[in-house]
Amino acid sequence: MKAGLRAVLPVLALLAACSPERKGDDLVFVSDEEANVVHVIDGASGAKEGDLVTGARPRGLALSPDGRTLYVAASNANRIEAWDVAGRHRLHVYDSGSDPERFAVSPDGHTLYIANEDHSAVSFLDLASGRITREVKVGPEPEGMGVSPDGRLVIATSEAASTAHFIDAATGRLIDSIIVGSRPRDALFVGGKLWVSSEQRGTISIIDPVSRRIASVIDLVAAFPDLDSAQAVELKATRDGKRAFVAMGRGNQVAEIDPASFRIVRSFPTGTRNWGIALSPDDGRLYAASGLSGDVTIIDLKANRVLRRVTFKGRPWGVVAARR
Repeated sequence: MKAGLRAVLPVLALLAACSPERKGDDLVFVSDEEANVVHVIDGASGAKEGDLVTGARPRGLALSPDGRTLYVAASNANRIEAWDVAGRHRLHVYDSGSDPERFAVSPDGHTLYIANEDHSAVSFLDLASGRITREVKVGPEPEGMGVSPDGRLVIATSEAASTAHFIDAATGRLIDSIIVGSRPRDALFVGGKLWVSSEQRGTISIIDPVSRRIASVIDLVAAFPDLDSAQAVELKATRDGKRAFVAMGRGNQVAEIDPASFRIVRSFPTGTRNWGIALSPDDGRLYAASGLSGDVTIIDLKANRVLRRVTFKGRPWGVVAARR
């Protein structure tokens, strides 16, 4: 090796070590119900990129189908805010009905279905007009919201009644209500089935949406006997439907479930009280927001390992990831 090259190599190595980690292709938005902001971080490095100042107590988050608009439920302000993902500025403020928490976006992007927790109702918000077109009465303390891939069926979970409600999206008619595990939190369609998580019971009910009968139950308490508290909160699945994940609340983990067999494949450690989870747009990373430890865990789903944790001063609640 030439003397000049030997001199240059240590310098190059030092520069590589000191250079910042490459940014990811996605931005991660984290609602903080205590700080009244949505934190923005880089999906790969976890580097903090700023805050969106929102109405009081931001909780539920969702993206428009094209990924360009972020919707935020400001629970104590009784509104839904629309933010431009690329420019990070607020586009619109919508009257959401009383105490919005979680909500779902229709597949065509025209309607938000909003759980009004202290009003025992689901509001249909038409985004074009900015008006609530109908209000559907459901059980007490509705929280989880889901919508079928074809947009025809809306699901609301009632925490206090341990019930999943089936609503016709076109008419707002309440079709059926079935009993699930205690304090249901989230509803997600995976592979033609409806999954409903139960925080207190620590189960996921797998429901046939046609017959509206429970076909199977995944029991996290039985699967994790060494945990003091195995809960089931937010649900997410990869776009190909081959991997599913559940935030385990005070179990302080995210469990991965095989949707074909309903078998628990593995789990990843998170911060304390993991409430919200999200997948990166390419399904390569998972983000877990933990309120009591005030952090977000970034998990590499290709290597199946925790990459890092990003700590905030408040109480992270929800999380979504969008392309830059």
